Amino acid sequence: MPHGHSPDVPLLAQSAAASRFVDAPARSSVQTRARFEDVYEEHFEFVFRSARRLGVESEMIDDVVQETFLVVHRRLADFAGRSSVKTWLFGILRHVVADHRRTLRRRTHDAAHGDPVSVESIGSDAEDPHEEAARAEAMRALYELLDALDDEKREVFILAELEQMTTPEIAEAIGQNPNTVSTRLRAARQEFERAVERRRARDTWRSG
Repeated sequence: MPHGHSPDVPLLAQSAAASRFVDAPARSSVQTRARFEDVYEEHFEFVFRSARRLGVESEMIDDVVQETFLVVHRRLADFAGRSSVKTWLFGILRHVVADHRRTLRRRTHDAAHGDPVSVESIGSDAEDPHEEAARAEAMRALYELLDALDDEKREVFILAELEQMTTPEIAEAIGQNPNTVSTRLRAARQEFERAVERRRARDTWRSG
């Protein structure tokens, strides 16, 4: 199981996801399997929180993360290291998320992408229930604000502002040129700020 955990990643989700790979088919060499275990342990949290931030519904998050790492397991032997593992993983994740959304659209006439994250789905080391509740509310607010962005702006905003990736790294992760990334990021920041202001205005009105 990955060392430690972030507020975005429930411990139960880490252990449950890890157990799914115990019996994964041995399609590669021992060295490649060892590399997969290292990649999984080091980057599980990144994949999990990125899937959430991209708007995957809370009840589907485990399936999306599992599918992402199954793809990683199949492709790791072909990873040549021309980009960082993190950008490579995000590129896989965004395709898995896109497939997930297409599947949902085929199953329903509703094209909505996400739902609110429940308090029970958020792991935390906080012993104080007030601190834990505040953390959960902050997470809800973050996902609500991210929902204000379209998919293209959302992914560059996540990588730049929440993962602290550079413009070239983001360009590599999403398969776009740096100028496109910069344009999307500027627009995303502006829209995010407007969403923050709307939320503040709403909260002020409710408390007034």
